[in-house]
Amino acid sequence: MQHSATACLLALLLCGPCVAAEQAYPSRIIRIVVPFTPGGPQDVNARLIGQKLTEAWGQPVVVENRAAAGGIVATEYVSKAAPDGYTLLMGNPTPLTIAPSLYDKLGYDPQRQFAPVILVTQTASVFVVHPSVPAKNISELVALAKTKPGRLIYGTSGIGSTGHLTIELFSTLTGITMTHVPYKGASQAISDMIAGQIDLRMFPIPVTIPLLRDKRVRPLGVTSLQRFPLLPDVPTIAEQGLLGFESTNWNGILAPAGTPREIVMKLHDEIARRVLAPEERDKLIREGYEISGLGPDQYAAFLRAETAKWAKVIKAGNVKAE
Repeated sequence: MQHSATACLLALLLCGPCVAAEQAYPSRIIRIVVPFTPGGPQDVNARLIGQKLTEAWGQPVVVENRAAAGGIVATEYVSKAAPDGYTLLMGNPTPLTIAPSLYDKLGYDPQRQFAPVILVTQTASVFVVHPSVPAKNISELVALAKTKPGRLIYGTSGIGSTGHLTIELFSTLTGITMTHVPYKGASQAISDMIAGQIDLRMFPIPVTIPLLRDKRVRPLGVTSLQRFPLLPDVPTIAEQGLLGFESTNWNGILAPAGTPREIVMKLHDEIARRVLAPEERDKLIREGYEISGLGPDQYAAFLRAETAKWAKVIKAGNVKAE
């Protein structure tokens, strides 16, 4: 019995470090899945997070772009991943807070199958027109659209995207009709906008700033309630007559539901500490982002409120997925 007890104690001592090593996080590659093409705001945020976490933990954090079906394919993929913190989602409104009201059936439940980690940034957008469009403000755009029902063409990132629903809300409130052209990615939409193939587009501020700098588009209004500091001369849409009009895009990290709370908090704390540090915060602000930093519980409440908001817009506009 004495030999058996000694053997058991020795086994426990030898296996203890193994158990600790197995439980250590992270101990291998982490993937951040981005539901959209490279180059957009989600991709930019994800790559910054990946870089900072790699520096912090010494483990590779790679970004994987899975652009399809307005982000639904990638979001469903992550929802079914192992809840171990090694597969994360770069969250965005379209697949998480819009799709539930747009589609009768989804392969995932955003409220039940994800563990929010941190809301990193938010960004307003700017209504812009090609310089050939004879409208210099929102009132002139509405007047022009009413004289040409359905003839003004606007592009978005797809049916049910934030851009689509924002312009749908705008059209409903102003009583105008325009023709919608959905795109699969930002790059082609930018090219067509510059070429004059589309008349109107709603671009996130980080994308808009370089276009305005080169005078390739004309800004009409910002979708936030307050003017953006980097675009002080561009009025909000709200102050041009549509009181309370607001729409922002956002970027946040989520893990599959069931991910241990300690892993969720470790991710949150490290992202908040490194990505939202003063030097990175200032850089993001200069690029057109508003810093958020909401933690898991606040982020979850935010997602519920956003879902309810877009459900009303979809119902009022009778928006249907194709």
